[in-house]
Amino acid sequence: MAFKTIKVGEKMIILFDLDGTLIDSTEAILESFYHSIHSHGEIDELNDEMITSQIGHTLETMFAGVGVKSENIAHHVSTYKLHYREISRAKTFMLPNAIQAIQEASKFARLGIVTTKTGHYSRELMEHFEVMDYFEVLIGFENVTNPKPHPEPILTALSQMNSDKENVWMIGDTRLDLEASVRAGIDAIGVLSGYDNFEQLSTFDFVIQENVLDAVRTIAKKGVK
Repeated sequence: MAFKTIKVGEKMIILFDLDGTLIDSTEAILESFYHSIHSHGEIDELNDEMITSQIGHTLETMFAGVGVKSENIAHHVSTYKLHYREISRAKTFMLPNAIQAIQEASKFARLGIVTTKTGHYSRELMEHFEVMDYFEVLIGFENVTNPKPHPEPILTALSQMNSDKENVWMIGDTRLDLEASVRAGIDAIGVLSGYDNFEQLSTFDFVIQENVLDAVRTIAKKGVK
């Protein structure tokens, strides 16, 4: 995909995914997921890969994906969220170079976060890591009707930032992020710091980098002239 250029002095927009892109909350996700399953006693066989392979989807989709009956999903999600909120700060970490990536990006771009996580909890995490002030918007699960890979979360972020779709980038670690970008009509870069591998991300015609800092630097070099 060809890189777009912007006018001198004009700031582009970079939208970041959270899990696997800026943060690692795998431990908190797994513990909260197992806690919910054990609390409700519905699934006999469950392993880490069954859970992590679905990270990026909504909790509703994740619980359905491991076999939870539709009529019980809301109970699981509620139990998960209560536990996750209790442990998330202690068991979530910024990925290596993520803070530096945010700081470098803020020098030439306006920043936003687009995630399928609950926005309220995500904001608390970003405030805990003292980086929320870098972002103009944070779009979470409760802010949209259709989560990624639907383009609505990206388009909602752009609407709140009073921006059109020109000179906008998404950085994410899963096919959900890249598909949402395609459907929204914006550029994207996939990163290998999260849950999808190179082969999976390569199903889309986007640049793939090792991590979010490399992605930001690629955008700085190729997107601004």
